[in-house]
Amino acid sequence: MDFKILKKFDSFLNSKNESFEGIVIGGMALIILGIVSRQTRDCDILSPAITKRIKSLSEEFASTVEGLAKDWLNNGPESLVKDLPKGWELRCENIYLGAALKLQTLSRADFLKSKFFAYCDRGSDLEDCIKLSPSKKEIEDSLDWLYERDGNPDWPSHVNLVMGKLAKELGYEF
Repeated sequence: MDFKILKKFDSFLNSKNESFEGIVIGGMALIILGIVSRQTRDCDILSPAITKRIKSLSEEFASTVEGLAKDWLNNGPESLVKDLPKGWELRCENIYLGAALKLQTLSRADFLKSKFFAYCDRGSDLEDCIKLSPSKKEIEDSLDWLYERDGNPDWPSHVNLVMGKLAKELGYEF
């Protein structure tokens, strides 16, 4: 799935006299921002909860697009809301303003934290983190927040190891 799908979904929603506003994160946000050119399998909406009507329309739309999963528009990352730094909602930025679809994403600092957390937690987001080109200071400024994301006593050491690998990939001493 790429950015063209969102434009088509925007037209589809508009043709149904419906609209949707949401906060997108993950791969689709990176694609919209032009940071990565890869495909993604879904569009992760952090907030708000997708209504039954919009969910139904997104599934109807998916049935018209070859290879698009029924649940391509989802609230998969909604649990992250409770972990984001205080005031994150006030720092969101518009990234797509269509006829019927308005999407925002997290501020750069909050987005980096969410990607760093995903990288530490899943270990599969290194390339996205590299593409975001965080400065050494941005990495360092995220560490205390990352340390608090898991109660495992080994978590801070794991975070240091993983973020150290990212820093090294970016050419920073860590």
